[in-house]
Amino acid sequence: MVRQPMKEYVVIGNGVAAAGCIEGIRSMDSTSGITVVSEEKHAVYCRPLISYYLEHKTDLERMHYRSDDYYDKMGCKVLYGKKAVKVDDLLKKVVLDDGTVLPYTSVCIATGSSPFIPPFPGLETVKNRFSFMTIDDTLALEAAAGQESNVLIVGAGLIGLKCAEGLRDRVGSITVCDLADRVLSSILDAECAAMMQAHLEANGIQLMLGDTPARFEKNTAVMKSGRTVDFDVLVLAVGVRANTALVKEIGGEVNRGIIVNDRMETTVSGIYAAGDCTEGNDISCGQKRVLALLPNAYMQGKCAGVNMAGGNDVFDKAIPMNSIGFFGLHAMTAGSYYGKEQGGECYEEKTDKKLKRLFTKDGFLTGFILIGETERAGIYTSLIRERTPLDTINFELLKQLPTSAAFLTENRRKIFGGVI
Repeated sequence: MVRQPMKEYVVIGNGVAAAGCIEGIRSMDSTSGITVVSEEKHAVYCRPLISYYLEHKTDLERMHYRSDDYYDKMGCKVLYGKKAVKVDDLLKKVVLDDGTVLPYTSVCIATGSSPFIPPFPGLETVKNRFSFMTIDDTLALEAAAGQESNVLIVGAGLIGLKCAEGLRDRVGSITVCDLADRVLSSILDAECAAMMQAHLEANGIQLMLGDTPARFEKNTAVMKSGRTVDFDVLVLAVGVRANTALVKEIGGEVNRGIIVNDRMETTVSGIYAAGDCTEGNDISCGQKRVLALLPNAYMQGKCAGVNMAGGNDVFDKAIPMNSIGFFGLHAMTAGSYYGKEQGGECYEEKTDKKLKRLFTKDGFLTGFILIGETERAGIYTSLIRERTPLDTINFELLKQLPTSAAFLTENRRKIFGGVI
C-alpha cells in the first residue's frame, strides 16, 4: 500500500463556512494538518443569535456552533486574533499580520463580510457608535446601552431590525432610519413591507423611512430631510461588503464577492472560497449572486473541504433564502420573484395578518414570500432547490397547504428521502 503524502490545509476565517470546510476535509483526510486563521477571538458561533443574546433568550455558551472540544477532535490548530494579509499562490503560503507564514497545499478563503460604513460627515464626533455583526459588537453595545438610552439605528434591513428587536426592552427608545422607502427593501415589496412596518411600529419601534443622516454633530443626527434626531447610542447597519481582497490582490476573479464554481474553486489554482465572501450560482434565476446565508455557507464550506482533500463534490443548489421574525411575526422568503412582464405568475393568499405569494415561471416554482404562517415552508424550498416540474405534482393542493401528499411516491422519496 502506497502511503499518501501529508497535506497542509489552511482555512482563513472561523465561521460556519470554515466549520463546513473542516468537516469536509476530515471526511476525506483524517490525518493531515489543518490550520484555522481566526480574526475573532471566539470559537465558531451562530452569528444570527446575537440579537437573541441581547433579549436574554440565549447566552454565549449556547451560541457555540460546535462543542468546546471541536477543534481538538478535528485535529485543528486555531490561531485566534490573527488576520491573513496575503496569499502567495506561487509559493503557496499565507502571510499573517504578525509576520507568521503558513505553507499550504490548498487553502479556503472563508473571510465572510464586513460592515459598510458610509462616510457620514461628523461621524468621528459620535462617541458611542457600533456595528452589529459579531459577538464583540454585541458585548460593546450591551455595555453602552442603558434603560434611559435613546438609540438611533441607521439601516432598516435585517441586521438593523434584529438589533432593534434585541434592544427594545433594554433601552428608552429606538429610532430606525433608512434611505429606502420601506423596511427590508432587499427582500420585500412595498405591500409586504407595509405589513412588517405596521407590526414593528406597534411594538414600539419608531421608523423614519426615505430619510438618512446627512451629517452628525456629536449626539445629534441632522437628516437629509432637515429633521434632527438626538441619540445616546448609534448603530450603523447600512449594509455589508464581502471580504474579497485576498483573492482580488492575486488576480482572482471578483465581483461583489469572490467568484466560485460549483466545486467552490476560485479562478486561482489551489484556492477555494466559501460563505458570505463568495458569489456563486443562484439556481432560482440562473445568475451569480452573493448568497449570504448560514445554510449555504456550511454547504459551500463542506464542498470546498471535500475537494481540497482530493474528493469530487459539487454544491449546485444555492438559492437566496431568509427566515426572519420580529416580535412574534415571522416571515420567510426564498428564490426569485418573476412578474407577468418577465413571463412569470404569482399565486396569492392574503388576510390582515397573513400573506402567501408563490412565484412560478416556465413550469417551476421560482420563489415565495410567506408572512405570518411559515410552517412546512421547507417543502416550497425543496421544490425550488430540486427544480421539480410542477406538472409532476399536485401544485393546486400545494398552493393551499404545503404537504408531502401532493407528491407522487417517487418524487417524495427523491425530495424528502426515505420511504414516505
